[in-house]
Amino acid sequence: MIKSLTLYLILLMTLIFILQNMIDLDSFAFTPALILKRPWTLLTSIFLHADTSHLVFNMFALFIFGSYLERIIPPKDFLVLFLLSGVIGNIGYMITAFDPSIPAVGASGGIYGIIGGLATIRPFAIVYINFVPLPMILAAILWGISEFLGLFTPSYIARGAHLFGLLFGIIYGLYIRRFLNSKRHRFSSYFARGRAIW
Repeated sequence: MIKSLTLYLILLMTLIFILQNMIDLDSFAFTPALILKRPWTLLTSIFLHADTSHLVFNMFALFIFGSYLERIIPPKDFLVLFLLSGVIGNIGYMITAFDPSIPAVGASGGIYGIIGGLATIRPFAIVYINFVPLPMILAAILWGISEFLGLFTPSYIARGAHLFGLLFGIIYGLYIRRFLNSKRHRFSSYFARGRAIW
């Protein structure tokens, strides 16, 4: 039996993607202009993806970062972090979108939230970007700067969702970090500072 929330999320979103190709799920995508008519899409759009490459890239990132973070924090906090980061990411997209009629889909906001949480809780874990090892905190800062600068260039990439998800992840990470030294949340040396995760 699968015990990993990360794997459950990956399986769920993969199945939903298959379903997307069978029936029309456009009403579950988040369109800023329709927020008052379809408020549920702030959440449902997290589980939809535009195409195969979008799904594969997001699920790979979720597996890398999510499978590490979920072994550090309680399952409830992991799920809350992912979902709220996704919702707040959508709000970020709504605030920064050049065209509010363009729908947004994808788990990127939630994944960036996981990255932000991980950067706060394990800032010196090593992540490899283009084969270059960087501490998690530096990688998160560079990604944040990249997403912020991307806000000023119109594109079909929801930079606002990425940035707001990342910022919420950092805030939530600061909130739960104070609990991680308790006896209930002590970890083995396997999760010690500096472990490579990508």
